[in-house]
Amino acid sequence: MQIYDLCLAWNWEYDADFLGLLDSACAARGLTMLNASARNLAEILARLAGRDAGFRVFLDRASEANPAYLPLVEFARGLGARRINPRELADRAYDKASMHLAFLEADIPAPPTIILPAWNDQPDLPAPDLTPLGGSFAVKPALGGGGEGVVTEVTSIEQALVERRQFPEQQYLLQAHVTPQLLDGLPAWFRIIYCLGEIHPCYWNVKNHIYTPLTAEAEIRLGLARLRQVTERIAHICCLDLFSTEIALIEAGNYFVVDYVNDPIDLRLQSHALDGVPDFIVEDIAARIADVATKNSDGF
Repeated sequence: MQIYDLCLAWNWEYDADFLGLLDSACAARGLTMLNASARNLAEILARLAGRDAGFRVFLDRASEANPAYLPLVEFARGLGARRINPRELADRAYDKASMHLAFLEADIPAPPTIILPAWNDQPDLPAPDLTPLGGSFAVKPALGGGGEGVVTEVTSIEQALVERRQFPEQQYLLQAHVTPQLLDGLPAWFRIIYCLGEIHPCYWNVKNHIYTPLTAEAEIRLGLARLRQVTERIAHICCLDLFSTEIALIEAGNYFVVDYVNDPIDLRLQSHALDGVPDFIVEDIAARIADVATKNSDGF
């Protein structure tokens, strides 16, 4: 049986740069990597079923979008591999309604929010009091990703109830808009990437999705240590190794977590895509995952 130190499951063409960085990080540490793409997935599953191959660490960036990878997820579980972002934890974190309630319980600040039951469960609803949401608010399906199904300028419950029928099996969140204050001439809206204990805070432009890294000097000067503290608490709640979250700082120094837990995260390089992740962050992620594989390379 050939035992690989790391298996990466991927099916998005834009992950190719990340794949290259991870492959190089593994090679630099003398590790072997099994590259599970759509092209060779059937072959890999056959090898695993025949006990011709195995792996010690598993990173899944495919099964959420393509159920053909789910047998590979089950092989990883059966092999006892160290799973980065296990599927069952990722599924829980993907549910915005579940995360919102968990955040409230942990006293993590989120914008004023009303959770509506799924239309399939309760098609007729009494009109909720929308006063806490202000004049307009966003409507989000609980299981939406990449902005799918999100409507940002809703002004009435009638509009919200219409949107609720787009995904009738899902709960919906009605969420107040958050206006960040300005810091160093930039809106204080941050996308923060967490990877295996390391935290990378960046300003994030909600209009063009461009990252601007928050320097260590600015983080200290502007008193933004709470960004890391809140992110660490989110990591403790969702129990994921790699994710992003969005936190806004509004007037009077109040923080709101405005987008709870994102997984899998977009790892395109900023050097190749204007709205990609700064290269040094993706390089650090690849190195940290390779380090996990190194620590797990002695046993199987």
